[in-house]
Amino acid sequence: MRPGGTLVYRYRQRPGLPPVSVTRFDTDAAHAALPPDHRHAHDFFVLLYVEQGAGSVTVDGAERSLRTGDLHVVSPGQTVGVGAATEIARGRAWSVAFTPDAVPALTSVSPLAWMHHPLLALFAADGPPVRIAGPDRANWSAWLADLAEELADPARLGTHEAVAALLTRLLVAAARLAPSAPAPPDPLVERVFAQIEATFRRPVSAADVARALGYTPGHLTTVLRRRTGRPLLEWITERRMTEVRRILRETDLSLDVVAARTGLRDASYLVRRFRNRYGITPQQWRRTQRTWT
Repeated sequence: MRPGGTLVYRYRQRPGLPPVSVTRFDTDAAHAALPPDHRHAHDFFVLLYVEQGAGSVTVDGAERSLRTGDLHVVSPGQTVGVGAATEIARGRAWSVAFTPDAVPALTSVSPLAWMHHPLLALFAADGPPVRIAGPDRANWSAWLADLAEELADPARLGTHEAVAALLTRLLVAAARLAPSAPAPPDPLVERVFAQIEATFRRPVSAADVARALGYTPGHLTTVLRRRTGRPLLEWITERRMTEVRRILRETDLSLDVVAARTGLRDASYLVRRFRNRYGITPQQWRRTQRTWT
């Protein structure tokens, strides 16, 4: 929970399954998976396609009506408010939650560079929803239905490859709707990210990063949370965990070596942090990755 009471939901990694979830909202569904009707944030990406509009949400304080044909995106760390989640169920919509590990082109991309990647261009735009043209709406509904069908039976041959391909197709289509001129980078955020990138492999703290840039940790944490939705320590942790996952996926190095290469104290600390974050141990996660390839 953040200061002020905003809950942060982490993606629940399910062993053996790609980190993608699809939820269908419509008038006939029971809606056990409706979004929480309180202010919250996620540590994952969300695409919301509205087939038939109803209700509204707020993202970082800006209200967004859920209009037919709209495509909404929510980046990790953005604060979402749902006035009355039950109103969403009166319309029809698809929600896709995912982490970059689900997309082959993003698996080894630093979280500090996510918003510069072409596949995430619409997330980087940080603006209002875009509208899907009428003739293209049937395609979006079909792609999302296909993705949901693949995820419903993950044991089938080729499911992981199909899920990756379908999610990539959605992100390509979304990126093509992004404004041609992306939002300019924030100079201070760029400096912070550059410092994290240069030092995260060593056991540096948020205080070390702040001190190197001439700020107090409290001030820099507050500024970074306001500008990116996430505090300084969370970005350092995200960068380390991305590198941990890359090494586990691509090598057979021991956990002691992985910990030493990612600024973590030792293998025991790595296991504890990894399990708290993803719900499984690094060894279990590594095995699931090997079964996909």
